Amino acid sequence: MENLPPCPACSSIYTYEMEDKFVCPECSFEWKAEAIEVTDSGIEVKDANGNILVDGDSVVVIKNLPVKGAAHPIKAGTKVKNIRLTE
Repeated sequence: MENLPPCPACSSIYTYEMEDKFVCPECSFEWKAEAIEVTDSGIEVKDANGNILVDGDSVVVIKNLPVKGAAHPIKAGTKVKNIRLTE
């Protein structure tokens, strides 16, 4: 059996594929396969402007960021490429 994503509206696990979209039989919600990306964790990380961040994005630090175990914090204005998001 395929590993289909749960319904984004009601979280039902009984979704099925119909043509080029997924359908939920419990709430009748339909969505395109590439429109909604299912992540392993429910954490959604946003930048200062409200844009959703994903692995591989590049960001600029807007204020000093203390790092556990480091002698100095990361200074504001530092460019960080290819970020990796963790919990």
